Parts: sequence; structure tokens; C-alpha cells
Amino acid sequence: MDNIAAKRALLDWYVAAGVDETIAHEPVNRLVADPITTPAENSSSIRETHAGLKATDHARPPTAQPASKPSQLQSRDAAVETAQGIAAGCATLEELRRAFEAFDGCPLKETAMNFVFADGNPFAKVMLIGEAPGAEEDRQGLPFVGPAGRLLDRMLAAIQLDRTKAYITNILPWRPPGNRNPTDAEIAACLPFLERHIALLNPEILLFMGGTAAKTLLRRTEGIMRLRGKWMKYEPALGDPITARALLHPAYLLRQPAQKRETWNDLLDIKSRLDQSENNTS
Repeated sequence: MDNIAAKRALLDWYVAAGVDETIAHEPVNRLVADPITTPAENSSSIRETHAGLKATDHARPPTAQPASKPSQLQSRDAAVETAQGIAAGCATLEELRRAFEAFDGCPLKETAMNFVFADGNPFAKVMLIGEAPGAEEDRQGLPFVGPAGRLLDRMLAAIQLDRTKAYITNILPWRPPGNRNPTDAEIAACLPFLERHIALLNPEILLFMGGTAAKTLLRRTEGIMRLRGKWMKYEPALGDPITARALLHPAYLLRQPAQKRETWNDLLDIKSRLDQSENNTS
């Protein structure tokens, strides 16, 4: 077995075993800028090698390149203030995407494989917002493409929607390591971009997939079980309120299939609202 084949076999074994993160043998002080190659760069090189070996099997967006040295640490308030200023200056979705991808105020950027912005039709009436990319989303650079995403596609199809008739994004565009819950600071740093994202799309209906998205954008403290099942309003800082609905996250439904009955009722209500809107405009 030649050297390249041996490396590929080893990486394939890692993936099959469920390894989705690489770490160094020694800890690194991220508060000190080190001109020597850092473990984050080594990790990226491994991911890039694996992506190159797999290029003939799966097309995927290019892996984001790490900075030559760790980005400067920012306080939460400074990161939020910077994000607000950058997001407010974006007049189009493409400008927002480029500005968000270049934003250094969220440390998740240093560990994620890809920047996951959005998928679907930007002119759709319905905008879905989840929490953060998972492992498969991080690999492909698209939201909701793993097992939960496949269930979401079936949920949309049940009410005659798909990704050509809906628009999908997340609060965070970078995957938290190990699929952990995002921190308040990470959400706060990314929220101005999401709020601008919503303003640029101006959908008729917002669907919040899961408790984190619902509580963040509705500014509520109740859990998803109390928030789901009713129509509410998303109140932007500028502009008119937008009709909103909280749904159980597809990943939760995969773990708790008995809850699909309640979600089916939510989907029927959403379909009825869309049909009513269609009739009013025809």
C-alpha cells in the first residue's frame, strides 16, 4: 500500500469510527500569538487532505482557510458592537454572507470546517431558523443536510414545501465542537447578522426550529414545549412584526418520535396560514 493510500485508509477509518475533531498532543496558549504553525492549522491540514482525497467522491464547498495566526480576542460587548456595525452596512444577502464569513468575533470560526450560511429560495414566504450546524452540515457547508435535515425535508414536503419554496438558515454559521450547545456569547456575537438576514429577506412567516432559536428571537425564557403550538410575533428593532411559529427541532423528533403528532398539527396550521395568504393575493 503506497503512502497516499495508507493515509486515506487511516482517515476513512477515523470517519467510520465517528471521529470529527482533531486535537494536538500538547495544549496551546491562545492568548499568545505564535508564528509557529498552531494545532488549529495542523487540524485544518488534516481536514483539507481528507477533503482532497474524497474530492472524486463528493463535491463540497472549499474548506475555509485559517488565519496565519489566531485572531484577536474580543470581549462579548465589543464583538456584538462590531457585528452590529458590520451587519447594518450590508445592503444585499451576498454582502451579508461575505461580511459574516470574514467576521472574527465568534471563536467557533477557528474550529469549524465550513461557514454555513443558508440554503433555499431567498424570495420564499417562509424562512426557517435553526440553532447551529451539525457534523454533516459542517462538512457540506449547507444547513439541515444530516439526518435531522432529511426529516425536515419530509416535514416540508408534507405541506407542499421544499427548498425551492422555503429558505433555511441557523443562528450560528459555525458548528460548536462536538455539537455542544452554543454559549450566550456566541449567540450574541452572531445575532446581529441573523437579524439583518431576516430584514433583507422580509419573509411572511418565520419558523423557529427548536427552543434555542425560538427563545433567542422571540426574547422569551419559556421552553419549547410552552412556545410551540401557537402563532406569535417576531419584533425586529426596525420594521413591522413578522408572524412566527416555534416547532420542535427535527433532531429532537428523531429521539422522541412520539412528539411527531404535535408537530404534524403545527404543520397543518402552517399550511392553512399559507393557503390563506395565497388566496388573499390571488
